[in-house]
Amino acid sequence: MSTLATPEEHRVVEYRLTAMDRCDACGAQAYIAAEVNGSELLFCAHHGRKYQDKLRSVATSWHDETSRLHEAV
Repeated sequence: MSTLATPEEHRVVEYRLTAMDRCDACGAQAYIAAEVNGSELLFCAHHGRKYQDKLRSVATSWHDETSRLHEAV
């Protein structure tokens, strides 16, 4: 888990996925984690969107951090 602090807002955002977490489909950085049948599947934003409809119906949890891709640096 990594932490990002923004001085303007003095808020701390905690992220579960890090740069070490890789997409199970292509190896890119993972921004989505889904738990299916007790196993965690990690996906980049592209593959997460591609498989979202099928996975959401069977996933016991869905963790999406794709909003990080649009944050100001």
